[in-house]
Formats: sequence, structure tokens, C-alpha cells
Amino acid sequence: MSRALFASALPLVSGRLSEEDRRFTAFMDKRALTQNIIAQLNAELALQTDAANTARDEATNEESRAEDKYDMRSQSAAYLAAGQARLAGEIADAIAAWQAVPVRAFGPGEEIAAGALVTLEAGGRRDFYFVGPHSGGLEAQAGDATVVVVTSASPLGRQLVGRRVGDQVVLNGRSTLVSHTVVAVA
Repeated sequence: MSRALFASALPLVSGRLSEEDRRFTAFMDKRALTQNIIAQLNAELALQTDAANTARDEATNEESRAEDKYDMRSQSAAYLAAGQARLAGEIADAIAAWQAVPVRAFGPGEEIAAGALVTLEAGGRRDFYFVGPHSGGLEAQAGDATVVVVTSASPLGRQLVGRRVGDQVVLNGRSTLVSHTVVAVA
């Protein structure tokens, strides 16, 4: 997507950003960010599916048959396969949820909601968060910055949803609470 087209598609609602930060945030392509997240989830799904299949094969393999009443190899492998299959199902649900996230622009003064790319500032440091439906804590690269996924169910997500540029959120620091300012929503 060209910079001009992207800039018109995702206007930046900003308070106190420098011009460089304003350009960076304005051109951060949320579609590419969403695709990056989905790609990470697809890789994890492939890994978990392969692990579940391997464990299932181990559980049903003739060599895993119990040799005596205390041999639990086959049963342990079956439990492992079931857990990995369940995890693969959860990842597939997460992928579907991310594919349904609307990538849209947030207008001036609009409240933070799902699909918002939020910039928080505290002590001169800026951090980027993407409010999503699933996979909180997942990190994705957007240019030189790391964007962390938060969900509305997380402590940070609960504080962010409904806030606007200029509002404060309080997060746990290493030894004290730290006030962060919402400086941009895109």
C-alpha cells in the first residue's frame, strides 16, 4: 500500500507526538501487522498439529503397547496428543478471530476499541499496543518497533478500551505504579 493511500486510510489521532513519531505511527500498516500476527499463529498451529499427530502416532504404535500393568507409555502419549490437539483448536479459533478483526481508521476523539493501534508514553518512552480479539502478549514487528497485542480481557486492555488520546492509564512498574498517557490512536 502506498504511503499516500495508507495515510488517507488511517488518519492519526494524536496528542503530543513528534513529527517523526507521527509519521511512523501514521504509516504503520495495520493490515500488515494483522497478517504478521496471523502468520505467527499459523506457524504455531502447524507446530502444534505436527506435535499432536506425532503423539497420536506414538500412542497407537504397536511398540507403545503396554508390556505390563504399570507401563503407561501409550496412555501418556494419548493424553499428550489430546492436549496438543485441543491447543491446536484454540490456535485455529484465534486465527479465525484475527481474520475477522476490522482494520479501520480511528477518528479524532474516538474511543479505543478492538483494532486500535495505541501509543502509550511514560517517562519519554513510547510503547505500541494493538488491541485484538485473542493472543494477548504476542509481539509483532512493525518497522523498527515492536507492537504488543493486548486483549480487552487483559488488565491493560481493560484500562485502554474506552479511553481517548490524552487519557491516563496506570500500570505496574518494577517497584511502583507508573502513569502512562495515551498519545496516539490509529
